[in-house]
Amino acid sequence: MPFTNEDWLPSYEDLTVPEIGLSSAPLRAGAHHFGKYCDNQCKEFMLCNSEERDPRKCINEGKEVTRCGLEFFQKVKNQCAQEFTQYWKCLDKSGDNMHFKRCRATQAVFDKCIFENLGQERPALGHFSKVRVHHTNRPKPETEIKLPDVLPEPPRYDPKQPPPKSSEYGTRFII
Repeated sequence: MPFTNEDWLPSYEDLTVPEIGLSSAPLRAGAHHFGKYCDNQCKEFMLCNSEERDPRKCINEGKEVTRCGLEFFQKVKNQCAQEFTQYWKCLDKSGDNMHFKRCRATQAVFDKCIFENLGQERPALGHFSKVRVHHTNRPKPETEIKLPDVLPEPPRYDPKQPPPKSSEYGTRFII
């Protein structure tokens, strides 16, 4: 999609946020708890993204998701670092797909630590697949409906005029 000088693009300062500096194994290990901890921020971002259909308008919501993720993993580091490290290392070594089934023992220890220190239970299986209503304070965007140009009037039927001549050699369609 081409851009013109009239299009607003965010500056580098608008896009610069502290990033979550974790690799895939720690992110996968903390994903269930992270998803539950930052549920409202993630839903707000996804709602903005689906309604606006323009990522430039959802930068603040994206920053809020990143801020919440940093806050969550900082709490995990301060209160459950040893349990979390054992769990994500087990996932990292469990195979190329990081299967959870091989790390249930370390997962139970990590889940217990999260519950005792953060007061959050591990979400039940299928929790994120359920339909859950999200209430927001953000106003619904106004959509401009582009209507097509007015169509020309169809030709008027004149019974005095002979019907059009049919094709001499039949149709063009191959049957």
